[in-house]
Amino acid sequence: MVDIHNHLLYGIDDGSKSIEESIDVLRDMEKSGFTDIILTPHYISDSSYSNPRSNNLEKLEVLKEELKKNNISINLYLGNEIFIDENILDNLDKDVISSLNDTNYLLIELPMSGEYVGYQEIFKHLLSKGYKVVLAHPERYITFQEDFSKVYELEDIGVYFQSNIDSLVGKYGPKAEKTIIRLLRENKLSFLSTDIHHKKHDYDKWNEAKRIALKYVTEEVYDTLTRINPSLLV
Repeated sequence: MVDIHNHLLYGIDDGSKSIEESIDVLRDMEKSGFTDIILTPHYISDSSYSNPRSNNLEKLEVLKEELKKNNISINLYLGNEIFIDENILDNLDKDVISSLNDTNYLLIELPMSGEYVGYQEIFKHLLSKGYKVVLAHPERYITFQEDFSKVYELEDIGVYFQSNIDSLVGKYGPKAEKTIIRLLRENKLSFLSTDIHHKKHDYDKWNEAKRIALKYVTEEVYDTLTRINPSLLV
């Protein structure tokens, strides 16, 4: 499997707090079948979660060396989970934030509750500049849970959707679970990812989530969402 959304770049955000924790999690992920991982620390302008790309690249190289020392055969790449704002293009031009593994794909997050006014126009502008927008975990946004037509609106302009595997086992509540099931049933997803933050994550839930997903999609589709599509970014 290939993961394009997680918070395992240590000491950056609300994810892994130490390189030791990152190594422990990555070791378990290798055992679970992950081969490639794009690390996507939060980038939220004007907040404590605004570590610049240069610092992230330094930490990435340190983490890669530690993987070698620990004989963990996972390939690591860099990205960001970018919180929506009007300065995304400027921050890309200034090399402050990262696309997913230096591709033209951007992982972008919206507010969990409430609505960022004009987010559709920001997405359209990014798309017009040749970027591909991947919306992180649409099933978790209250506005999307209450109005699924927002999914159709973004799909129509070319936005891709990435859902969290754990949403299928109720980690984010019944409304998120209901929404991800609808996303699967209607074939709206392009990526299923972990959004893993900490070692305390229950790895057994991934097998349970797959079992649930296969009620709504075929094994081939599940493989496309967890391996084939994300492999195109690495």
